[in-house]
Amino acid sequence: MKEEKLVMISEYDSVTEAEMAKSLLESAGIESVIGDEYMSTVYPAGIPARLFVREEDAATARVMVEA
Repeated sequence: MKEEKLVMISEYDSVTEAEMAKSLLESAGIESVIGDEYMSTVYPAGIPARLFVREEDAATARVMVEA
């Protein structure tokens, strides 16, 4: 199995915002993962939900979620 490096492209104050960005990326064929999803739900003021993508998709994904 090939090991792939994941890169964080953005942080969100809520899991809902992270889920919307994840959905946008997946509609473009870019796989993503939300880090700290459960901790961000339990401690929303202190732990942001972080969105990760494969290293080779990072530049395109950043542009998409920032637009």
